[in-house]
Amino acid sequence: MKARIEPGGFDFDTEPGLTLLQSAAAAGIELPSSCRNGTCRTCISKLRAGEVRYRIEWPGVSADEKAEGWILPCVAEPLGDVTLDVPHAFSHF
Repeated sequence: MKARIEPGGFDFDTEPGLTLLQSAAAAGIELPSSCRNGTCRTCISKLRAGEVRYRIEWPGVSADEKAEGWILPCVAEPLGDVTLDVPHAFSHF
């Protein structure tokens, strides 16, 4: 599966069982993050395309935010190819 980070145009492969944050880090792409457990909201991002599932029952986003496409990459696993809007992401390569 593939993930794309906009507006930077960063592409990376996602691995089964890894969160989007973990897969991005493995590819040398840094997304804003802090707690890594779905509570601090530092990594909150807009899901532009695709679907995710969460590792925890109710991550730190409201029902309205979920409906608008906001996700927490630190606890979200992609179900297929995804595109995220993460303006402060950067690549180490």
